[in-house]
Amino acid sequence: MTTESDSPEPVHEAADTEADQHWLTPGVGSVAAASFFSDSGHEIATSVLPSFLTSVLHGSAASLGVIEGVSDALTGVAKLIGGPLANDPPRRRVMATGGYLVTALATAAIGLATAVWQVAILRALAWASRGVRSPARDAMLSSLAPQRAYGRAFGLERAGDNLGAVVGPLGAAGLVAWLGIRPAIWFALIPGVLAAIAIGFAAREARRHGNGVRQRIRFDLAGLRGAGLGRPLLPIVLFECGNLASTLLILRATQLFQGQGMSAPSAVSTAILIYAAHNAVAAGVSILGGRWIDQTGPRRVFAAGALVYVLGYAVFAFGPTPWWAILLAFALAGAGIGFAETAESALVAQILPDHLRGSGFGVIGGVQAIGNIVGTVVAGILYTTVSPTAGFLYAAAWMLLSFTGSIVLRVPGGSRRA
Repeated sequence: MTTESDSPEPVHEAADTEADQHWLTPGVGSVAAASFFSDSGHEIATSVLPSFLTSVLHGSAASLGVIEGVSDALTGVAKLIGGPLANDPPRRRVMATGGYLVTALATAAIGLATAVWQVAILRALAWASRGVRSPARDAMLSSLAPQRAYGRAFGLERAGDNLGAVVGPLGAAGLVAWLGIRPAIWFALIPGVLAAIAIGFAAREARRHGNGVRQRIRFDLAGLRGAGLGRPLLPIVLFECGNLASTLLILRATQLFQGQGMSAPSAVSTAILIYAAHNAVAAGVSILGGRWIDQTGPRRVFAAGALVYVLGYAVFAFGPTPWWAILLAFALAGAGIGFAETAESALVAQILPDHLRGSGFGVIGGVQAIGNIVGTVVAGILYTTVSPTAGFLYAAAWMLLSFTGSIVLRVPGGSRRA
């Protein structure tokens, strides 16, 4: 995805070195806090969604896969649409704040659904709002962090997101035991509102540090290609084709535990707790991956993410397995997403100027959309009609191709951190 040993650009090197020591500003911290609160909220719903859909609403694994795949696809489409809008600094601040708030409302409303199609609509609305806000948030974070610390800044943001995905499932487990599945989903509203407040503070910091220059709204594909974004997209596409929705992992773990004699409630609770461990690993790896990126560039970090996913999916494919092997599989998947997502975000921030970053993050979102249609939907259908093994081996094959592509393909020219 990038060269490894080219010299860094000398422009403003002294200023960047000084800024490098003070990269964790209130604005950067607020963006990470927004990701933490928002993910805490919608992961409450994500954790119980497989059981809510299959046990309460009597849906199937295939319907779960379709809902998740289509929702993720809508996220990508919304990122493509929101990307050019986020090139404009004033507009990106409004988009980020509004997107976080709508996500919170739609996610909590899933707990009111009485049919599978209602879940599908609300999940799609929540995920589309996530898509609109994401390029705006990432472009805003790029403007708040120094260039030589993009890896650490995006690593912190990803860590906040993944830590939220620890708190969310843990909270969901307690709420399910206390109140039941449906009421637990309603509580997603509280952290979602806190996320909107945090991103609003970050937007104020970005406005204070920004130049206030309005940008024309356009999708400058030639500019993105000229800046070097084209070639690294291939391994990213391959990765996203194998990046399954976490709900399928939770469903697989739940069924494996039930196959070992656990009751349905115990299997669900145990799977959610292990999923929380998966996200804790992702948070820690995001921090480590961010530092690694700032030292060597995104390519090696991204390749490591694809490789550990191959190993994790192999464990999921060949069940039944003991609890510690299921925990290992979740940990490997967590490491994979921690490495890869941080590398993708840092890549866009490093190689694109501010007036193109929104579009760049939107393109990455579109790539993720295509991948999630191919990955989650097809894997869910294979899971149901053939076997869980077939679904996970299908995803592992894409990850292996991504690893190979990230090793072979390099961006010609550019800086060490490009």
